[in-house]
This record gives sequence, structure tokens and C-alpha cells, in this order.
Amino acid sequence: MTDHLLAIGTRKGLFLARSRDAARWEPTDLLHPMNAVYAVAVDDRVDPPRLLVAATSEHWGPTVLVSDDLGATWQEPDRAVLAFPADAGASVERIWQLCPSPAEPGLVWAGTQPSALWRSDDGGASFELVRALWDHPHREHWGAGFGGQAIHTILPHPTDPQRIVVAMSTGGVYRSDDGGASWEPANRGVSAYFLPDPQPEYGQCVHKVARDSSDPERLYLQNHHGVYRSDDGATSWLSIADGLPVDFGFGVASSPVRGDEAFTAPVVADGKRVPPDETCRVYRTTDAGRSWLPLDKGLPQEPYFGIVLRDALTTARISDDATGVYFGTRTGDVFASPDDGESWTTVAEHLPDVLCVRAAVFG
Repeated sequence: MTDHLLAIGTRKGLFLARSRDAARWEPTDLLHPMNAVYAVAVDDRVDPPRLLVAATSEHWGPTVLVSDDLGATWQEPDRAVLAFPADAGASVERIWQLCPSPAEPGLVWAGTQPSALWRSDDGGASFELVRALWDHPHREHWGAGFGGQAIHTILPHPTDPQRIVVAMSTGGVYRSDDGGASWEPANRGVSAYFLPDPQPEYGQCVHKVARDSSDPERLYLQNHHGVYRSDDGATSWLSIADGLPVDFGFGVASSPVRGDEAFTAPVVADGKRVPPDETCRVYRTTDAGRSWLPLDKGLPQEPYFGIVLRDALTTARISDDATGVYFGTRTGDVFASPDDGESWTTVAEHLPDVLCVRAAVFG
């Protein structure tokens, strides 16, 4: 029997939705109320699988909650699991990303606001600041996007634990080839029209980056105006925005089943921040961005105003032939497709503002 789990982080807490067939979903009641959930991770390298939730209380601040029974019970630490050392002169405002390492069981990465990378070697129970990136000479020049200054993307290499790519807004993409001991900017080709130098070494407002499933050197990037692909591990980028209605958006996700397949949800910007044609659509490429196909069967049509944030679009392997695609919007709607976006079903409606979505398939 196959079990499908969808974790939906919202501005007011967490929802878990379950399904046997990826078509009919049963969401839970609100979990961790009055906590904004900006990041969720499903660590299926361990048995039983572990859920990690980054929850931010306006009163108590950010923390990481853990469940080892798929959400039936939770462990909440009695201390701050991410805390800057005293000499850093900063405090963690929000946890934007949680990412289990695909190559090293027990290792979990976290990205925060302000832009900092953290490492946990105990499955998320405690985290240590990656000083090499925090002390990088570029840090004083990193700015804040509309949503804040944060590391929101962490992409460990699937087979080489020494290699890791991170992205931040604003600041751009940075890469380490020595396990985080040193970092270099990796933004060549990514435009920043809003800066005096539109092709800077760093400073780009990157919204999200995803790694191709068949070629780990291939990456897809959604920028603040611009959609790009790298074929050399982020050394250089080329535009793949042709074929999309607009080049702005927040999320991008790759298929875990097929190489060259990726998904994005465009947004009209900067003055409107609504879907193109006020219609709910996801766009798919099956040729690494050379062409794009709109997908909307079963989705609301115009007028629709909900947009998809950077971590509210995700994918999961349903079978060797099918990719599950999932997204939530700022109007509180959540949708799922069991067939690479060809058809969609509604998971939930009228939830609080959806901030992140993560999916897992068991069995």
C-alpha cells in the first residue's frame, strides 16, 4: 500500500494531508497554531522517517520541531537549537530552509534570516553555525529582499558530500567544494537589473534553485526577473525564460523521476504580483528549459489571484514513471498532481497563507 504525505506550512501553523491514491486527500486539523512554518523537511533516510518543521512564534522566536511518527507526536526542544555565538552580533529571526543531506545520514542543513548556514550532525536536534560563510567578506554587502535577508535554498550534492550550493535573497548563489570550509560566488550570467552593474559577481535576488535529478551538474534558477539553467554546477548560467509568459516568479522544482524536467509558477511583477492572465497555472519543461508547457487541467481559471511562494512548489517520486507535483498559494489553496502536472486535484482550500509545501511517498 502506498501512502502519500503532504506537509503544508502556513503563516498560522502546519497542516498534514494524507492520501492513498494521490487524488483524494484528508488534511489534518491545524498543528502548532500561531507558529509561522516557513520550512519543512521529510528525512526518509532514517527508519522511521523524520519530519522536521521550522516554526516561528512571534513570542518565543524560531525553533525546529521533530516527529518520528509522521506527525502523530512531536518533540519540541527546551532551548534555541540555532543560536549565533556571542561574537557574531546577530540573532536568528527565522528559519527558511531545512535540508537533510542525501549523502550523509544524520546530517541536516538549515538556512536562516539573517543569511546564515547551519549544520546539524544529530538529525536536527542541534545546529552549529558555518562560520566560513558567515565570515565571508561579501556578507556586509548582502541586502534584503522584500521577504527579508535569508538563505532559502540548500542543495547538497547527491553523491559528493564536499560539494554544496546555497542561494540567498539578496546575495545570489554561493558554492563550496570543500564541505563548507570555503565559499565562492556562483552567479555568472544571472542578471541584476536593479543594481548599478547589471551583471555583478554577487548581489542577485535569487528566489529559488533546484537540481536536476539525472545530471547533478544541471541546476534551474528562478530569479527576481529571470529564469536560468546551469550545466556546470553553477559555474555559469544561461537564460531559459523564452516560452514563459513572464520571467518573474518565486518557486522552481525539478522532477525526481526524469532528467531535464522542471516546473515553475510565473508571477506578473513588479506592480501586480498576480498570476499571468489571472489564471492558476504551472509551467513544465521536459527539455531543460528549451520550451515550456502550461498545465491547468483541474486548476481554477480566471480570475485567480493566488501566487506561489518560493518553497510552496515541490515534487515527489510517485513511481518510476510518474512525478507528483504539489503547490500552495497565498490565498490558502493547495493542489496536487499525480501525473507530472497533466491533471490536478484540490487538496485544501481557504487555509492561511501557504508558505511552504513538502511531499513524500512511502511504500
